[in-house]
Amino acid sequence: MCPVTDPARILVIDDEESIRDSMGLVLRKEGYRVRSTGSGQEGLNLFGSEAFQVVFVDIKLPGTSGLDVLSRIKEADPEMPVIIITGYASIESAVEAMKRGAFDYMTKPFTPEEVRVITRKALETRRLLFENISLRRELEAKTEFELVVGKSRAIAQVLDVVRRVSPTESTILIAGESGTGKELIAREIHRHSLRRNAPFVVVDCGALVETLFESELFGHVKGSFTGAHETKHGRFEVAEGGTIFFDEISNIGLNIQAKLLRAIQEREVNRIGSSKPIKVDVRILAATNEDLADAVKKGKFREDLFYRLSVVPIRLPPLRERKEDISLLVDHFLQKYNKRAKRNITGVSSRALKALKEYDWPGNIRELENTIERAVVLSQHDGIELEDLMYHGIAGGATALGSLSGYSKTLEDMEKEYIKAVLQAQFGNKTRAAEILGIDRKTLWAKIKKYKT
Repeated sequence: MCPVTDPARILVIDDEESIRDSMGLVLRKEGYRVRSTGSGQEGLNLFGSEAFQVVFVDIKLPGTSGLDVLSRIKEADPEMPVIIITGYASIESAVEAMKRGAFDYMTKPFTPEEVRVITRKALETRRLLFENISLRRELEAKTEFELVVGKSRAIAQVLDVVRRVSPTESTILIAGESGTGKELIAREIHRHSLRRNAPFVVVDCGALVETLFESELFGHVKGSFTGAHETKHGRFEVAEGGTIFFDEISNIGLNIQAKLLRAIQEREVNRIGSSKPIKVDVRILAATNEDLADAVKKGKFREDLFYRLSVVPIRLPPLRERKEDISLLVDHFLQKYNKRAKRNITGVSSRALKALKEYDWPGNIRELENTIERAVVLSQHDGIELEDLMYHGIAGGATALGSLSGYSKTLEDMEKEYIKAVLQAQFGNKTRAAEILGIDRKTLWAKIKKYKT
């Protein structure tokens, strides 16, 4: 079974009826949907009211010229591939069209194969463009993919569901506490889906400003509001053919919820400032660390959107419910941060591992990962000992007190030494040190000033 993908829509603007008919015949045989007109102005009207992936424009048109049509289309949608149709006598105009942003040109007379080849080339270029936008956004977000680690019954049950739902087109709601790996599971679903070669686009609903949310999701046209200096493609468009993942979806307001529901139901979006609907073919995944059913009861989340999203619900267990996986996770993170910090920590002592397993991990896997990273950076031994965990609070209690008998330094002294050690290990990189310490740069600067570190 393959995901349902709408056929590409192509607009042909040429005043010769024979050209329109022959191109329409060739393109429809290829499975494309074709609209055609002999008027430049009517072509612009069609472009403004419908969504197209490729446009063919004759250089010589009655009334509005082909060059004017090209310029107005590129202004509305800079990434739209526009192919100029020209005669040999108008080759100079074709060159001018290329300067104005035309994708390519065809000279009359042309063969059906030329039409097929140039159309495929334009569609592939457009696909790669959106894929590159998606990859760039992923890199900017510094999203790092890690394989799911664990053999516990709890995680095995989750992965069994993932294995069964990944090849389907079902919408999935992943619930779990912060740090349990909800985005990781979403990536696994995409990686094992029939859309795996298309973009995976993340929408962090907790990080986006409410006033910009609609623009981020659906895009906007140039001049649609103050600061809209150019046309922007929304996340739905960028995810075309692939998967869009809404992380912490409970953070979006009711107004955006209504527009998101419409986009999911209709499989189309409207850029801000445009009445032209754009068809989108995406799979929807969402995640939440809140009880959405309870949010529905409180009127904070739309009931109809909740049911649209939770066709297949997946609950990720917190780390305290899968403690048998801690040893595997520790080994995994040791390998990762040994490589990153250029260390050779061989393992974790039995006392340290016991402390790690007894801790409740309110921050779940993300907290465990941060703890191991800090221990690798700060350890003065070949292995991680109980005292290497004390800065995190895990080594507290009788066990830790026994190992620190006679320790007379104040809490401030210990904090000062810890901050200094982390800064030295990160060669003075305050951004990285703040991440390891679990504080923001502003707080770190205040502590450096306080301790004169």
